[in-house]
Amino acid sequence: MKVAFLFPGQGSQHPGMLHALPAHPQVAATLEEASDVLARDVLRLDEEGPLASTIATQIALYVAGVATARGLMAEGAAPDAVAGLSVGAYAAAAVSGALPFRDGLLLVRTRAELTAARFPSGYGLAAILGLDERQVSGLVAACTTPDQPAFVANLNAPRQIVVAGALGALERVIALARANGSRKAELLAVRIPSHCALFAEVAGQLTHAMAHLEPRAPGMVYITNRGGRPTRSFDRLREDIATNIAHPVRWHDATQVLVEMGVGLFVEMNPGHVLTSLAAEAFPEVRAVAAEGSASGYLLKLIREANESPD
Repeated sequence: MKVAFLFPGQGSQHPGMLHALPAHPQVAATLEEASDVLARDVLRLDEEGPLASTIATQIALYVAGVATARGLMAEGAAPDAVAGLSVGAYAAAAVSGALPFRDGLLLVRTRAELTAARFPSGYGLAAILGLDERQVSGLVAACTTPDQPAFVANLNAPRQIVVAGALGALERVIALARANGSRKAELLAVRIPSHCALFAEVAGQLTHAMAHLEPRAPGMVYITNRGGRPTRSFDRLREDIATNIAHPVRWHDATQVLVEMGVGLFVEMNPGHVLTSLAAEAFPEVRAVAAEGSASGYLLKLIREANESPD
């Protein structure tokens, strides 16, 4: 049975998330390495004040995801594939071996700084539940204007879709979604309109920033954000993490591909349970477990058993 490590994106953060990481030498070493690279105590980033910042949040998510995976892999519990949602893709790339941890950390900081500066206020994300992609696309088209645009941004599940854009447009989409039968439509606690054409310039800047990276083929299958497709190509992986900020994330397609590849166990890296919930709802035949809140011994046992299973 194959195992996939999943890495969450912005929205999964919470105060104390770095302090809640498993007690393991590799976790401690990762936190120390991050502090050295950033020239600041990374453990201070998970306080409520700093987590109000996109920059602190994205850095903390990257560090938490890589640290958790390193701890598991050091105990012989390794994945066959990795996938990360949005900024989680950087952690997935690092764990795959294609992106050195230091380079990934600095790139995540650059990404967060660029996105925060591009839209400091007046923009964000909204979640629409209960309507499909065609329906939400129609609502977005009806509500967008040249000065207040909206875009389909994340396809997390067939009927769980995130819309990005100006707050005025998002409020119109929310109202129309509720009127058309959405069981839940609300703004998210994210202040940037991720994964849409508004960030085309930022994607270009990130592509330029990554041009110096030494080619390293992933040591396991990496699932792209943009198309939800598997790859072991460094060039495709690099293009994906550089440009996914300007394109919709097809997360459901990514997890569907993993199931088709034979993945029988999804393990969500710290923090949170968002990706576990999505996987459990979409694929009840597959086991999905969040590292956060799971005993280390139990988690290691599940992964090792899956690694050893011939199915």
